[in-house]
Amino acid sequence: MTSHVQAYRASLLHFRNDPAFDEHATQWHGDGLLIVADGKIVATGDYSKLSASLPADCDLHDYRGKIITPGFIDTHVHYPQTDIIGSPAPGLLPWLNTYTFPAERRFESGEHAGEVADFFLAELLRNGTTTAAVYCTVHPQSVDAFFTRSSELNLRMVAGKCLMDRNAPDFLRDTAESGARETEELIKRWHNKGRQHYAITVRFAPTSTPAQLKLAGELATQYRDTYIQTHVAENTDEVKWVKELFPDSRSYLDVYDQYGLMRERALYAHCIWLDDADRARMAATQSVATVCPTSNLFLGSGLFDFANADKLRMPVSLATDVGGGTSFSMLQTMNELYKVGRMAGTHLAAQRMFYMATLGGARALQLEGTIGNFAAGCDADFIVLDPKATPLLARRSATTDSLEEQLFALAILADDRAIAATYSAGACVHTR
Repeated sequence: MTSHVQAYRASLLHFRNDPAFDEHATQWHGDGLLIVADGKIVATGDYSKLSASLPADCDLHDYRGKIITPGFIDTHVHYPQTDIIGSPAPGLLPWLNTYTFPAERRFESGEHAGEVADFFLAELLRNGTTTAAVYCTVHPQSVDAFFTRSSELNLRMVAGKCLMDRNAPDFLRDTAESGARETEELIKRWHNKGRQHYAITVRFAPTSTPAQLKLAGELATQYRDTYIQTHVAENTDEVKWVKELFPDSRSYLDVYDQYGLMRERALYAHCIWLDDADRARMAATQSVATVCPTSNLFLGSGLFDFANADKLRMPVSLATDVGGGTSFSMLQTMNELYKVGRMAGTHLAAQRMFYMATLGGARALQLEGTIGNFAAGCDADFIVLDPKATPLLARRSATTDSLEEQLFALAILADDRAIAATYSAGACVHTR
């Protein structure tokens, strides 16, 4: 049986490396051809060089005037917080208590969880995000609902049940033992089933006892190819609270390190209030900082320090952090990322921001070669960007005279309207 080949003609953008450290990282084909079969990338390159290789019965999709990139990868987002996005609060801890915890209580209902998961996944795809690292609630049924919906759409997703056995309302607590037992059951049920991956999910250190952190670390050692996701050093009040709860730890990050929670596939949201010893430890263990600019500005948490992160080659990726974050759009998130960088004294090139949202995210998830660029054999997860999606964007795009300027215009001026189509494993899952 022969494979049915699909081909897509457009400008093509992807990356082989981080453009901040490699001047040859960016791969650009002004008139390019992306060839796909059986949900995988077959070849990518100039249309003039590849078009003759197409079989006679190939479906050729003409997206000239548009840009095809790998699907965006959001490395930190909370699906149960979809309904509280844009909620007012004076800071992180009041926001959690006033909005987040009451909203998460509703996920006791698998029916409610499924309805929110449907909307959340549709919103990701509408914004060009094809893979995300997702927090569920403390309820195992919230995880089952999410993975069931994600599986039906054949999306590549990472998710996990929150572990929290103290400093939270009674209705959102598990115990160290029940949390570990439920996590292991969910790993066995969902991890590496199709395109689903499990993340051992510690809410954050203040809501877990030492006993729970110890059991989470044991699971992370036993199931080495699972993910770990949590929060660290987001807010100064939170950092102070952790110091009171864990007086023997050198730093907030050190709490997790002591319990064996730093390794490849470990995703640490925020990482604002770290010192160089913390950053060096992140680099040594290949734990990843998931940078959440819209959330950090919205909650007044602080500015990520790119200069010191880069100096120590600390792994970084990009994330929306909805619902503390204020947009599902990774393009809007780049807009805020650029401003956070400027306020902290760093100019982020557009090519680097697009790298962070694609191959950078794949590397954070240890999925390079599977998603994140157009290497042959990768999953055909890609999006079609329209540089003329709005009158202003069209006017600015018409006057750009370099790839960097065009991508910068998209990063600063574009939003969900610029996503003309989203493809997952070669299937069109959203079209505008």
